[in-house]
Amino acid sequence: MKSTTVGGELIERLPPVRGRLAANAAIGPMTWFRVGGPAEVLFRPADERDLADFLAGTPEDIPVTVIGVGSNLLVRDGGVRGVVVRLGRGFVNITPGDDQISAGAGALDLNVALTAAQAGIEGLEFLSGIPGTIGGGFQTNAGAYGTEFKDVLISADSVDRGGNIHRVSAAELGFSYRHSAAPADWIFTGAIFRGKHGDRAVIAQRMSAIQEAREAAQPIRARTGGSTFANPPEHHAWELVDRAGCRGLIRGGAMVSEKHTNFLINTGDASAADIESLGEEVRRRVHDRFGVMLEWEIRRIGEPAPGSGTP
Repeated sequence: MKSTTVGGELIERLPPVRGRLAANAAIGPMTWFRVGGPAEVLFRPADERDLADFLAGTPEDIPVTVIGVGSNLLVRDGGVRGVVVRLGRGFVNITPGDDQISAGAGALDLNVALTAAQAGIEGLEFLSGIPGTIGGGFQTNAGAYGTEFKDVLISADSVDRGGNIHRVSAAELGFSYRHSAAPADWIFTGAIFRGKHGDRAVIAQRMSAIQEAREAAQPIRARTGGSTFANPPEHHAWELVDRAGCRGLIRGGAMVSEKHTNFLINTGDASAADIESLGEEVRRRVHDRFGVMLEWEIRRIGEPAPGSGTP
């Protein structure tokens, strides 16, 4: 019997997979904000080949969106049309080498840093300060504490919308501050990072210092989406937000953090519309005051809830 649900009808148009397909899947609760509507279909591929075959066989008119652990993601209240891909256990392997480390795109940045530290590989400590997965770092050249992906990446693997598998160098990705020249339809599946031999105790001390700095300066135990806006040239986003009078600003259940003004917080009952409209109000106030238009660093996907009036 054919399913009468919208997501179920979409599944019938999709190719067979070895992973898992789910219709009308709740993905909002997977994000750190804990808000947002469902995915029309959620696909968890078994491995890279499963993902490639799926993309090759999926009709071109069906949108495909990839998400990680949702640490820097806002899913709008109306949910996401088409297929949302989430890389799971088939993409979390981390393997240290002599002075480098390979990691699946689903591996947590923190776990890669920890594995490198245990292997005595120095130079990847900054990953412990990025709350996300390896795959989420490519489109934005993720970085923290003075180091970015472009500084340590040897090569990356990806699959494009046609199901073609690519291996590219860091230079080919055209990294710049919070930006990559990688095609928007690429889904990254893994990477190899370079480090150098280091003292395990010294590496552990650096990671402890990063953790202490994060806990002291950021609301890491709140329902937040991490850094909200990219730093404009010659400015710190948090300082512009603060000087524009936005510290503690509230919109519905959303609030600008009083601890770090470049963080938005779900105080408990926020909708995605609350969070996004608060961010837009912050952008407006900063622009009115300083003539600087802040750019969103948080990725926003999906559609507003029907009848919400949200643009």
